[in-house]
Amino acid sequence: MHSFIHTNRYRKFIAQHINGGMSQTRCDAVISQRGISKTDSNDCKETNTFIRASTNLVKQICGSAGEPYGQMRKSLQPFDVVVCTLRNQGARHPHCQYRGTSRVRRIAIKCEQGFPVHYDGDVVVIND
Repeated sequence: MHSFIHTNRYRKFIAQHINGGMSQTRCDAVISQRGISKTDSNDCKETNTFIRASTNLVKQICGSAGEPYGQMRKSLQPFDVVVCTLRNQGARHPHCQYRGTSRVRRIAIKCEQGFPVHYDGDVVVIND
């Protein structure tokens, strides 16, 4: 039964953070379609990052495609990400308006039982 929780959190992770066809101009549409908001509220999320890759590639960071990074796992390869930043602070759904920026970054995620359950952020590695 306990694996059900992970499946649920993994699904939520996918909905919030994985979109292979994401572009900088699609933040508003995708965040609205997927109903992404601050946890347990109707407030717009300040920032939300989408990873432009398949779920399988991201899942592999929990295994051979990642390395330990504190309590997280860090991707060995850089990923294409689109960071959506809220433009109208304090807004609530469905009035969220975002500005999107593309970046290429190694990413840090939290894994449980081999599944990504939390996106921790971009890792800017200076001396790689």
